[in-house]
Amino acid sequence: MSETVIIANLSDALHLLQKQLDEVKADNQANNNAFFMCSMGLIIFFMQCGFAFLEAGAVRSKNTTNILIKNVLDSCIVIIAYAITGYAFAYGGDDSSTLKSFMGTSGFFMSGVTDYPKFFFQYVFAATAATIVSGAVVERCEFACYLVYCTVISAIVYPIITHWGWHSNGWMAAGIAVGEGQTTYIDYAGSGMVHLCGGTISFFAAYMIGARIGRFPEKDAEETSPEIQGHSVPFAALGGFILMFGFLAFNGGSTADISSHDVGKTVALAMTNTIMSGAFAALVYLVIHQICNGKWTLILTINACLAGMVAACGACNNMDPWCAALTGTGASFAYLGFSKLMLKLKIDDPLDAFAVHAGGGLWGLIAACLFSRTGILYNFIDFLGGHESHLSLAFAQLGWQLICALAIIIWSSALMIPVFWILKKLGKFRVPPEVEIKGLDIFKHGEAAYPIHAYGHGWDDHVVTTADGHKKSFSALAEISIEELANAYERKTSVLPKADTRKLSFYHNRQRYEHPEHHQINLKNGNNKSNGTSTNGKPLATEPGLGITINDEIPRR
Repeated sequence: MSETVIIANLSDALHLLQKQLDEVKADNQANNNAFFMCSMGLIIFFMQCGFAFLEAGAVRSKNTTNILIKNVLDSCIVIIAYAITGYAFAYGGDDSSTLKSFMGTSGFFMSGVTDYPKFFFQYVFAATAATIVSGAVVERCEFACYLVYCTVISAIVYPIITHWGWHSNGWMAAGIAVGEGQTTYIDYAGSGMVHLCGGTISFFAAYMIGARIGRFPEKDAEETSPEIQGHSVPFAALGGFILMFGFLAFNGGSTADISSHDVGKTVALAMTNTIMSGAFAALVYLVIHQICNGKWTLILTINACLAGMVAACGACNNMDPWCAALTGTGASFAYLGFSKLMLKLKIDDPLDAFAVHAGGGLWGLIAACLFSRTGILYNFIDFLGGHESHLSLAFAQLGWQLICALAIIIWSSALMIPVFWILKKLGKFRVPPEVEIKGLDIFKHGEAAYPIHAYGHGWDDHVVTTADGHKKSFSALAEISIEELANAYERKTSVLPKADTRKLSFYHNRQRYEHPEHHQINLKNGNNKSNGTSTNGKPLATEPGLGITINDEIPRR
């Protein structure tokens, strides 16, 4: 009797011990996964620094502060917008809601949210989608416009798209039945969700805001479109390296799990394929550019590499490295084609945001159906070898993928075009031409990125006045503080001592001002309209829609 009791007690103790061990194991797995997601999220968060350096290097020095503050505020605006509505729209789980296939309907203001590792990881993805657009409208976008579109993207546009494809209730994820198989949306790390969405919005933003002054000549001009160079190649290169580093976490961390069996191999495969795709995209583009232009370009090679990594987001967890090489090769041509399209349409995209993210993202969705281990290529090889294949399902998957890509494009444009249109009507879309010419840093922020004497870009130009019938020429910097320069536009008065603002012309110094904005701006009767002729009687070229005149004639001092 006593032995039976001992055995029973021992059995109960073993069951209790097993239960405790299972609880410890589950707790350790949850902690490991949380630490993994937060660690990967921190690296992805650091991509904001990469975007900041890349964009700062690609703009002129007079707009450096402006683009940097936008990248700083990305992280601030998105966390608030995503916490209020974004996460709820994306992952609010209410299976009883009639809208469950379209968007989440619970968790607003983070009510009831307890999965903080997932929230943080998805937040940094949303911040990436929002920051893409700023590269397409740099150097001429109103700061208020940036605040509005960043909020709308992170609060509504991007979250609802992610619900479609990354939530089990979403209509994209549900797919359609094909025979005995089932299609679904394939987008492991956001080729479509993040990059096609951001790239599409970038296209319409750049189109509606118009090109920078001096970027494209008149239709009857004989010269080709001048390229406006950024002020720091080292900054842009550093930003590119940081983004390449961040993409490894962006794609590798998308498993959202590090405790399951063999998941570590999936993480390593995703990272390997990401860098493989980026490498082939960079090298193929570099060779093509050298053959066509005779130059070994750095900045465009970095862009091509990023396009390759964007394309890898689609299925880098489920393809062999040689297929990642094919994906990267295709991405280089996608980047080249989309970039040429923008030039053909005369749409000014200084950072090639549309070509990198929309081109790479769209190709990534297609490549996921072509080169993944369940894709068309592998099924075709099985078919040729006489093995069982599912070619019809693979082609159906490609069709569904294209439908989903079209839905992302339509949704992104349908919501953001009205936003940009309203901002344009309110005069809050593009800065005035005189602000754009002189630069946004001092006018909008009162903070020059560099010492004022090294600033250039118009602030060290000579100013000619015709007050009292006498011409006077002096430096625009004489006895003028940065604060006065910053407030000049708001006051609508000249900051120049004893200057007659009724007859004032700014002449850019060609020797110091290296970009194609050699303007003569005639300010007469308080406006910036011209009589249409230069001082030698020749007609002045007029920048369309901006109400200013441009002349390459520089007066002698």
